Amino acid sequence: MGIRSRLGALTCVVVLVLTGALGAVGFAAGESNSSQIAWSPCYRELNLGEFECGNLSVPLVYSQRDGGQDQAERRDDGGARISIAVVRLPASDRQHRIGSMFINPGGPGGSGVDFALFASFLFSPDVLARFDVVGFDPRGIYRSTQLRCFNSSAEWAPYFTTFAFPSNNEEERGWIAADRFLDNACATRGGAIRDHMSTANVARDLDRLRAAVGDKQLTYVGYSYGSYLGVTYANLFPNRVRALIVDGVLDPIAWATGVGRESETIPFSTRLRSDQGAQATLQEFFRLCDSGAGCAFAPSSATRFAELGERLKKEPILFRDPTGQVVFEFNYSLLIANTLGAMYGSDSWPSFAEFLAFLEAQAGPEDLRAALAAFHSSLGVGPRLADPDYRNQIEGFPGVACSDSDNPSSYTAWSKQGAQADKRFGYFGRIWTWASSICAEWPGSDQDRYIGPFTRSTANPVLVVGNNFDPATRYQGAVTVSGLLPKSRLLTVHGWGHTSILLSACATAAVTAYLVNQALPATGTVCEQDAVPFAPAALSVRTAANTIANPRAALIPDALTRAMR
Repeated sequence: MGIRSRLGALTCVVVLVLTGALGAVGFAAGESNSSQIAWSPCYRELNLGEFECGNLSVPLVYSQRDGGQDQAERRDDGGARISIAVVRLPASDRQHRIGSMFINPGGPGGSGVDFALFASFLFSPDVLARFDVVGFDPRGIYRSTQLRCFNSSAEWAPYFTTFAFPSNNEEERGWIAADRFLDNACATRGGAIRDHMSTANVARDLDRLRAAVGDKQLTYVGYSYGSYLGVTYANLFPNRVRALIVDGVLDPIAWATGVGRESETIPFSTRLRSDQGAQATLQEFFRLCDSGAGCAFAPSSATRFAELGERLKKEPILFRDPTGQVVFEFNYSLLIANTLGAMYGSDSWPSFAEFLAFLEAQAGPEDLRAALAAFHSSLGVGPRLADPDYRNQIEGFPGVACSDSDNPSSYTAWSKQGAQADKRFGYFGRIWTWASSICAEWPGSDQDRYIGPFTRSTANPVLVVGNNFDPATRYQGAVTVSGLLPKSRLLTVHGWGHTSILLSACATAAVTAYLVNQALPATGTVCEQDAVPFAPAALSVRTAANTIANPRAALIPDALTRAMR
């Protein structure tokens, strides 16, 4: 799931030219086995695989059939069209190819095209042999027809603050002013796409993509917010599910409406209780640090962290460049943002512990910069792929999330709920609550969103995967979805971090068996994480962890990586 925060210095990106075909063939309302996408070679310079790119034309608005009683079966009314950017890695064993497997990294606002470029790291050789791995940028996002509220990223500056979330009245006023800056820009320049970015419409696009590649049923793997897309598809098109995995699972009811009248006073990002999941994961960091080997922040890590936080509230640490000039102020909110980022990937915990130790010791500027850089590198935070035009990092999240969810209409609710959440669940109440404040006055809405029920019986079982300690999509979300979907199976991973990606050979084997053979793991299966943080054996895999950092880092929202800097 995404988290929105701001920081003055924007992330630099590596510009790679997308060489795929920009033309798209219109897609008729009926099913077709012939390809509707003109594929062309792309991204070959990365040496990650024989990728092909293309675009699919879909309706901006899916008209309702016969009075609009059916949420799923919408027809093409011949109106405005938008373009969906797609990339695929063809199956390596064409003779035994099963079909296409669509993937989504979450966000909302994450790029499925970027994510698919890491396919060779994400999936087993058996999966890569049998499926074309297909990633797409959802409507409104990046390379697809964009929600674009600015001429260039140079105009973003008023949106960013020097803190990752507000903690007092003055900071709240600054945060709200920044929200309204984005609101006004999108109200003025957002265009028609702003009101048609709900997950339900993305699911309808996904069904068009399924048909365009010639698959009668969908094979899909969705992570984080991508789980909500998967659950929505399963309920709109239950008879078209071949194999569907949701990993790092959002509670769909909490995301959309909440229970009863919750949405009148509690923002959706608070209802999800990611703050509770993040706090539980941090407690595990403290426990494993103190009881393990080689943790630079042991012993008494929980107490020392609390003391460090109190010290930063009173006196932030100044990061300086080699000439002695202040580059930025490392305050309490940035400690929490970096801590939340660290919880996304437990392979980064040794480097994070070293960074905390440097902060505690008030090390010199060179040592602090080096420690922060080493921690970010271990987490995979760094340059990301972009097209040469414009990457709508700040518009994408609210375009989807605010269209999907019911929220309070007054900023007072965010202030109150953030403070209460901090008191109830520790350090992460405010940062997760204020992540959705842009929805208070967001100018867009989507009348075609889907808000349930989430209990349809699918043609084939759904595999639901949840980590015991996930800082963004807590384990309870997976339990909830497995209870809602009648034909589903819960796979538990006793692990630490956001989603099960690259954590457990046991989980990878279960995923492979399900995708290839449609075989479910036994009821009650629990997979262990391969390398326990700070365990002696884990020290030998720290170099290997750097190899897997980049694909896992794709799950960390751009806004959070900006705040960490």
